[in-house]
Amino acid sequence: MTRIHVIVLAVTLSFGGYAGAQSPTGDLFDRVEHGFADSDGVQIHYATLGSGPLVVLIHGFPDFWYLWRHQMEALSSEYQVVAIDQRGYNQSDKPGGVAQYTGVKLAADVAAVVHHFGRDDATIVGHDWGGFVAWQVAMTYPELTKHLIVFNLPHPRGLRRELATNQQQKLNSAYARRFQQEDAHLALSPEMLAQRHAADPTVHARYLEAYRRSDFEAMLNYYKANYPSPPYLEDTNPVTQVQVPVLQFHGLDDTALLDDMLNDSWKWIARDLTLVTIPDAGHWAVTERATFVTDMMRNWLTVQVSQ
Repeated sequence: MTRIHVIVLAVTLSFGGYAGAQSPTGDLFDRVEHGFADSDGVQIHYATLGSGPLVVLIHGFPDFWYLWRHQMEALSSEYQVVAIDQRGYNQSDKPGGVAQYTGVKLAADVAAVVHHFGRDDATIVGHDWGGFVAWQVAMTYPELTKHLIVFNLPHPRGLRRELATNQQQKLNSAYARRFQQEDAHLALSPEMLAQRHAADPTVHARYLEAYRRSDFEAMLNYYKANYPSPPYLEDTNPVTQVQVPVLQFHGLDDTALLDDMLNDSWKWIARDLTLVTIPDAGHWAVTERATFVTDMMRNWLTVQVSQ
């Protein structure tokens, strides 16, 4: 077993005139190639750009493949980047029933995408529920996972521990308990969810279109199938350690997933962990600090490949 090596970086960012998410040098929306991968009969839509080693990007709630526009633009000069629509979202299939949205099913979707491209392995990248899926892929399909990069989704064991022991996290997870209620999806609408992108009319229009193609009940089935429910208990099952290098980003202003969850992450990873904590960034550090995190991703991958 490789000795665990932990690097913790507390990064204070200062960008002149910075306000909100940083813009890419150009919009790739009309330049990507689209396709579908078959996952045991469920069609998983993807957008891809570039050539080289495979990087699979997995969005969370409530996003779609376009979340990764900044990273796709920057990484496509060296990698084939493939951003998927998770099942239930946008152009991917939307099977009915909570059982269709378990971590096992979601990880299998990513494995199907890797196989679709005829690759032996890939760098797996996820944010939010996509981060949860990325952890699942690394633990369930270690042979397909070359590197793991996760944004604002601590290791699932850290989530369970904090829900069981941290009163503030219990309070802050009230939204998840609401989402787990029957018919919770009826309170959602494309217009409500797209409001988060109102400052950018182009992005807003694209999200609105994607939401209108999505299934809100399916989107909330992720919470019903995978998010812990009261009474909250720590995970006492044997640890399945992640066997690949991990780069983990966490915006410290994330109120949904408090940074206490990060403690002891290194105990669940058998290789090196690079942990980047970002002050003044929230749950969407992936877009709020797009240039910084993308540069870090590219540099980290270069170091990993050179070893």
